[in-house]
Amino acid sequence: MKRLGVVSGAIGWFGGMVQFFLLMALVQFAWTTPYSWAGNNISDLGNVHCGDFDGRYVCSPLHTLMNVSFTTGGILIILGAILTHDAWPRTVVARLIRSLLVATGAGWMTAGLFPADVNENLHVLGGAFVIFAGGNLALLLTVFLRTGPLAKLRWWGFAFGLLGLAAMLLHFSGNGLGLGVGGMERVTAYGLPIWLGLAGFRLFLTDPVDHERPGLVRR
Repeated sequence: MKRLGVVSGAIGWFGGMVQFFLLMALVQFAWTTPYSWAGNNISDLGNVHCGDFDGRYVCSPLHTLMNVSFTTGGILIILGAILTHDAWPRTVVARLIRSLLVATGAGWMTAGLFPADVNENLHVLGGAFVIFAGGNLALLLTVFLRTGPLAKLRWWGFAFGLLGLAAMLLHFSGNGLGLGVGGMERVTAYGLPIWLGLAGFRLFLTDPVDHERPGLVRR
């Protein structure tokens, strides 16, 4: 049963990453006006209405698909954090990481349920801020995972988290550093789904209870 739960959560994480990037690309290509990774926010893809927003014209014909992707991704992040319980070490940091992942998943759902042009306050505060801050902090803390199947991904998580938090500060201050505000937002946002996809793939292939077996020596 432990293996079944972990595998289910792992598939959810990997599937969540795949559906997010695939649907995002599909929604982008549906734009009649060019969509710019540098000039447009990710949230523009989910805007319900067409019009000028902060000096840029936004019109996303497949906005519903993008918002479904946000919401589905959030659900899968939460389910993965719960179902992969047996793959995590029994430490306070591991519990904190999983709690942050649940909060981040809720943030993804908020972003999908409340598009930026429908309820900007909820979208930004409940969605983007929780996703950027909570998700990247969770990644940063993975550096403390010394045992278990996810330990080999801890330095990837640390790097993604550190880069993401720095990019978050630059994004919210309006500094694109040549990438544009949209490009900097992607540096902030993409680390978590990529890491979760890697984590899901690794958990699918490994024994989730290796770190609990007595006498096991890790090298």
